[in-house]
Amino acid sequence: MAVLTRNGEDRNGGGRPTAVPRAGLRPRAGLRRRGPGGGPTGRRRLVGVVFTAPVLVYLAVFQLFPVLYGFYLSFTGYSPLDRGAPRPVGLGNYTALLGSEDFLKSLRVTVQFVAEVLPFAVGIALGLALLANRRIPGIGLLRAGLFLPRIVPLTAVSLVWLWMYSPDGWFNDLAGSLGLAPRDWLLDEDSALHSVAVMRVWKALGGNMVLFLAGLQAIPGVLYEAAKMDGAGAWARFRHVTLPGLRPVMVYVITINIVYLSQSFAEIFILTGGGPLGSTTTTNYLIYQEAFQNNRFGSASAMAFVLFAAIFAFALVAMRGNGRK
Repeated sequence: MAVLTRNGEDRNGGGRPTAVPRAGLRPRAGLRRRGPGGGPTGRRRLVGVVFTAPVLVYLAVFQLFPVLYGFYLSFTGYSPLDRGAPRPVGLGNYTALLGSEDFLKSLRVTVQFVAEVLPFAVGIALGLALLANRRIPGIGLLRAGLFLPRIVPLTAVSLVWLWMYSPDGWFNDLAGSLGLAPRDWLLDEDSALHSVAVMRVWKALGGNMVLFLAGLQAIPGVLYEAAKMDGAGAWARFRHVTLPGLRPVMVYVITINIVYLSQSFAEIFILTGGGPLGSTTTTNYLIYQEAFQNNRFGSASAMAFVLFAAIFAFALVAMRGNGRK
């Protein structure tokens, strides 16, 4: 019987050395060198390009190109009724906006609309998230019911609320049961924008609640336990544990709500059409009127980029402020 040494040699001297592969020295397939552009690595890159190409083409054709072309049109006096090429006007469209009463009024309406909706959409959603974060029977059904407005299309919601605000709608029935006189909620200059804001608050609650709920569940429970051991009450725990832990989520929720509310269109289009007397004409709705009703695409493009610059500036300030802390 031949006995092999660690080097694979027969101690009896009669056999040939036997090759014993050492552990850990076997070549791995993934570590083989490949030539540039060849082998599996090159094929993986080709597959990646093939799968991402449709998305890149879509983004370039339907996202990037319209933005760049719209920016170009903002320096022209283009109208689809003109047969010639867009007529360059330089900064004329932008300077004209500074003296446009309609545009400045639309900015004021937009700011007022955001200011009315934002505090309630954020504050009530935070309260609902605190409620939905409790461990009580049927909490899953409660969360689903609170989130339901988020998944309903805005157009469908607007149509339902249009009926609710009608003379024979639910709000006038409620006012009658309270002994109040019925009113035209969407035709009254004093109440039209407030009525749209109420609907928009209801629509925003579900999405904001889910974001706050995720933030609440990410706060470590040991922080609450430590606060209790220090004698902190419920309000102190909320101020010193919950709110600091929710600060990044709070900044994000406020930012995206301002972005969405500043671009409000569907609810204005369906509920009020910008009226009465322009009291609900937001900047985004005015852009629609300028482009598709007045056929002034150059001026509408300038309005769009002024609105974009304002929204971008606020978002940048909010994110930078969150980063400093």
